[in-house]
Amino acid sequence: MELEHNFYGVNFAPFPRQGVLSSENAHRSMAAMVEATAANWVILSPSGIQSDPYSEEIDWRTEATPTDEELCGAIRFAKQLGLQVALTPTVNCANGVWRARISFFDHDVPCETKWSGWFASYTAFQTHYAALAEAEGCGLFLTGCEMTMTEHREAEWRSLIAAVRQQYHGPVSYNCDKYGEDHVNWWDAVDCIASSGYYPLKDWENQLDRIEAVSQKYKKPVLFSEAGCMNITGSSAVPNDWAMQGSRNDLEQADWYSAMFSACAKRPWVMGFGVWDWPTDPRTASAYAVSGRPAADHPGDFPQAGRFPGRSGGKAGASGPLEKRLGRSEARRQNYL
Repeated sequence: MELEHNFYGVNFAPFPRQGVLSSENAHRSMAAMVEATAANWVILSPSGIQSDPYSEEIDWRTEATPTDEELCGAIRFAKQLGLQVALTPTVNCANGVWRARISFFDHDVPCETKWSGWFASYTAFQTHYAALAEAEGCGLFLTGCEMTMTEHREAEWRSLIAAVRQQYHGPVSYNCDKYGEDHVNWWDAVDCIASSGYYPLKDWENQLDRIEAVSQKYKKPVLFSEAGCMNITGSSAVPNDWAMQGSRNDLEQADWYSAMFSACAKRPWVMGFGVWDWPTDPRTASAYAVSGRPAADHPGDFPQAGRFPGRSGGKAGASGPLEKRLGRSEARRQNYL
């Protein structure tokens, strides 16, 4: 299956708890996102919870996860706004350990948790949402995100993807972590290569050169289904450092986006991106959020480069007002090179 190279998405309200997606705040915020950006896709990420990185049990029926009814309502609302919907069911650890650390012994040991038990639970989690995505007409299904220490289990991942395809008949992918594109050996099993694009502002060209080789090897387009930078001074040099502290710097965040879009627009194998992120309530926005900040204007760069057809009136797919400020933006960006 092929995806058109016109994916401009936003990760909306990542990992929402019950009640969030069905709230008036969520509806207002998603509508505002469409008005403020050139988005033609929205990425929704219901979470499954396991107690720690060594647990086999994944639970997606707690208050930490939206109900199926809530999620279906959010998908339908997004489609009413003219957006296509990508679904990324994502496992998180209740103790706060990053999901990339989920791992088990590669040989079975009595009384220890095992890969077989975890993949059985993970497959049940993914196929549950694959069936939901099929029923609601989602345009893309991502079988998880940044599961770095699981990726070497090639046979299990291929089996998982096959099980997902039994439930969902649209395009399927998987979101690897940054710098991990060339460490996944089963990209042939999916329809596009998806990655978290948290690369330093001055290193995008080098990283795209590296990733291009992976795209050519598997003859697949690349989607940066997560991509972002905090509005903190210094974040453009290490955008994957979620723990960074410092002074607020909206312009540095905006310049990072301008650099990313400019670099990616020159690569015909880049099919698009998913900006991280847009919250339901701007009062609780993370440092990565683009809502209400100059970075929200920058997605216009990529469509203006000819990659995404726009629509007039500020609706989904329209270019943002950044075009008028490109000269000043480029001058500021040079400060970080």
